[in-house]
Amino acid sequence: MRHGSVLVAIAAAIFASEVTAKNVPSALKAFYNKARSGGDCTGADALQTGFYNTEWSGGHATYCTKYLPTGKGFYLKGPGSDLANMDIDCDGEQSGDDGRCKSSTDTQGQTRWGLKHLEKHGVRDLNANIHPYVVLGNEGSYSPTFDPRTAGVEPLSIVAVVCGDELVYGVWGDTNGDDNEHPMVGEASLALATACYGSSISGNSGHDEADVLYIAFAGKETVPARAKWDADSYEAFEESITAQGDKLVAQLFGDKSTATGGSDPQHTASSGNGNSDSDNGDNNDDNSKHNPKSGGALRSTIPRVCHIILVASVALFGLA
Repeated sequence: MRHGSVLVAIAAAIFASEVTAKNVPSALKAFYNKARSGGDCTGADALQTGFYNTEWSGGHATYCTKYLPTGKGFYLKGPGSDLANMDIDCDGEQSGDDGRCKSSTDTQGQTRWGLKHLEKHGVRDLNANIHPYVVLGNEGSYSPTFDPRTAGVEPLSIVAVVCGDELVYGVWGDTNGDDNEHPMVGEASLALATACYGSSISGNSGHDEADVLYIAFAGKETVPARAKWDADSYEAFEESITAQGDKLVAQLFGDKSTATGGSDPQHTASSGNGNSDSDNGDNNDDNSKHNPKSGGALRSTIPRVCHIILVASVALFGLA
């Protein structure tokens, strides 16, 4: 590799780290802590109960609205201080696989929403290696089931994911089927899980701790208007939805990314907003059926940059 090529690689790596790594805004972090310390989600706060984080965890996970304003969305909440874990979904378009999805034993050739809605954008389906999608909703022959659309959450809408003190944006791209003994929650694409936890993630090795916060936003305006669905990398796609994700977080929790703390919105009893069961289309900028950053400051990239420079320096001196 020539010296110039090494420098280009350094710049690309630094750019990628800046795009994908975001601090959690303080008000959202306060909500995260409050959700974990608030105990079980029950009564009017629970849209539907009886789900499993793992096959052996017991059916105590809930689609929850506790501490959220009425009709603004939901999050996944386990018992006690648990939220949800992150299993790996490799469904959809299989091109660009780096080999990590090959260990998955239940990969499907299509996702619930990508195949239906993305053809107009020249994309065959969502790609787990590129698109950071989240699996929400449960459908099939088991019980209970849950359709996020009954809570106003649109297919391919933005989902905020707090994982390991970072904020990553995904889209609602797939649903949980009945291929397990129990109705499961807590699953995301390989691309999203890698952004959260690194390249050790694979098709059969996710993040087992129930400390991940998935927030699904309600409303047609939550479907990304300028998503780069035909992106050839996770970084390019994530950049295309980040500004809109930041805006949704700021609207729901308040833009307090530079503050040291913040109060959460007051919660009132939640109810569905009467969304129809029909599948809706994509969102175009202002009038459609569907589908400089504000909310979170970028995490410090100094350690990562130093590592990149060190590796590049070794390569440069080796070539000298």
